[in-house]
Amino acid sequence: MSDLARTADVLHAELRTVIAEARARTAVAVNAELTRLYWRIGQRVRVEILGGERAAYGQQIVASLGERLAAEFGRGFEAKNLRRMVQFAESFPDFEIVATLSRQLTWSVFVEVIPLKDHVAREFYARMAATHGWSVRELRRQIETKAFERTAIASTQ
Repeated sequence: MSDLARTADVLHAELRTVIAEARARTAVAVNAELTRLYWRIGQRVRVEILGGERAAYGQQIVASLGERLAAEFGRGFEAKNLRRMVQFAESFPDFEIVATLSRQLTWSVFVEVIPLKDHVAREFYARMAATHGWSVRELRRQIETKAFERTAIASTQ
């Protein structure tokens, strides 16, 4: 192999690494921004539409808003997803926690923990997923095997 070919191979390998790393950083940044966006949307809908006296007809407004947003921005903004965003804002009321975790967790991870009734368990699973880099599949397994409950029992003993 000629020196030129070796140089080209080395350069190719280095550039592949640079490109892959840049793509990974971009994906993390985009995911974090989308997660923060979903929280903001959920918070606004929760406060502006579903709060106070407007709660009675709020679901109709959410349905209408979902249709309009989905037509403009895609299916991710349909009413069912807006309701999930509201649940997200209710489940994680502290934006600072969301901002911190959003750099480490995907929206899919948040979607998995939102239905948990116990806010301490919800935060436990979110933090553990962030700390240990759990995939959605691993997170589901941890929830199904009651990792939070087992940890709580162990800590009391």
